[in-house]
Amino acid sequence: MLALGLGLGACAPSTEQPKDSTDSKTGTLRVWLFDEANRAAKEAVVKEAVAEFTATHPDVTVDVSYLATETRAEKYKGALSDPASAPDVTEVGNTDLAGFVAANGMADVTGDLKTWPEGADLPADLVSTVTVGDKAYGVPWWIGVRALYYRTDVFTDLGLRPPTSYAELVDTARKIRAERKDMLGIAVGGLYTFGAMPFVWDAGGDIATVSGGRYTAAIDSPASKAGITAYTNLFRDDICPPKQCVDLTGGGTVEAFAAGRAGMGILGNFSRSAVEAGAVKGKYAVVPLPGAKPGSIAPAFAGGSSLGVFRSTSHRTLAVEFMQLLASKKYGLKLYDAMGFVPAMKSARAEVIAKEPFLKPFVDTMDAGTRFVPVDKAWTTIDAEKILPNMFQKVITGRASVDAAAAEANTQITAAFTK
Repeated sequence: MLALGLGLGACAPSTEQPKDSTDSKTGTLRVWLFDEANRAAKEAVVKEAVAEFTATHPDVTVDVSYLATETRAEKYKGALSDPASAPDVTEVGNTDLAGFVAANGMADVTGDLKTWPEGADLPADLVSTVTVGDKAYGVPWWIGVRALYYRTDVFTDLGLRPPTSYAELVDTARKIRAERKDMLGIAVGGLYTFGAMPFVWDAGGDIATVSGGRYTAAIDSPASKAGITAYTNLFRDDICPPKQCVDLTGGGTVEAFAAGRAGMGILGNFSRSAVEAGAVKGKYAVVPLPGAKPGSIAPAFAGGSSLGVFRSTSHRTLAVEFMQLLASKKYGLKLYDAMGFVPAMKSARAEVIAKEPFLKPFVDTMDAGTRFVPVDKAWTTIDAEKILPNMFQKVITGRASVDAAAAEANTQITAAFTK
């Protein structure tokens, strides 16, 4: 879910990678997946998929490699520069896909998604995360979103109810801070881009707009500035004091909530294990992050991983078939059972909730519609240069007004799109 910061524009091949000159139905299919702290669980699911695949393709061997986080970027740089070293199928962090496409590394699978029976089960907002221009270059595999965690014991003691609007969120946070002086009303972070963006999206703003496949920076639109104001207004001494919160990252907000130092926090479904390992175990619950309109849900960032086929593959048909098998509802549910990753398929969500009611607020958030960063190689630059966090921090610390900070960020985002 984190950008690799590959600098893909610089490592793109000097000549165009060859189109599929062959489409062999035999031989070795190379698959690259991300390593995990509990790889054995993921590996067991993948081995089952490989066994199913090779049972119907007896002349095919599937060679799966797990890429370590610290060396993953270099492996991909090598694959993008030298097709001979590239995999046939790969897992891709969804914010990295556009950079891979810009480096001419990914196969267009638009037609394959249209003819895949399970393709209709993929939500349109998730399909957009693998779409560059009007072409799809992968399949959404699993998704992670954020919602509002809150302290049930504190809420009970203070007679509070989970907020159902932005106004209630602010009021609730102030009450917690007033009654619990050593506790943040809500843990928010000046370096927490994906905790901030739901407020911008809920206000009708965005990082950029797209038309005809071209992006135009939009973080300085009136709607975007309203969302920036809403988020930065949470950095107050009576909610989350700037001195304590301006340098918090998303991970920092998780730590603050898990340690019992915050009454609320915007955390992901993937943060549960950290919270369970902290002081608040058994003393928290989750609801969707509310929007400004009472009863609404603020749009969440659609984090997660996708699967794609490298353009240089000499086994295109086999690669697409294996990608679709691993991305199927069947193996999506198996991956959830093994790893807790929420599957992308719509029909799988109801089954996941039946297995684990804790996930309902996250799935409700997904069903309300998620949002994403610009699907453009410029995102690598926007993310690496911390354009959005810098903007939020300048407002929080008073170094710039919302108007000035948004205008500067808009200029920087525009420059990133023209590189």
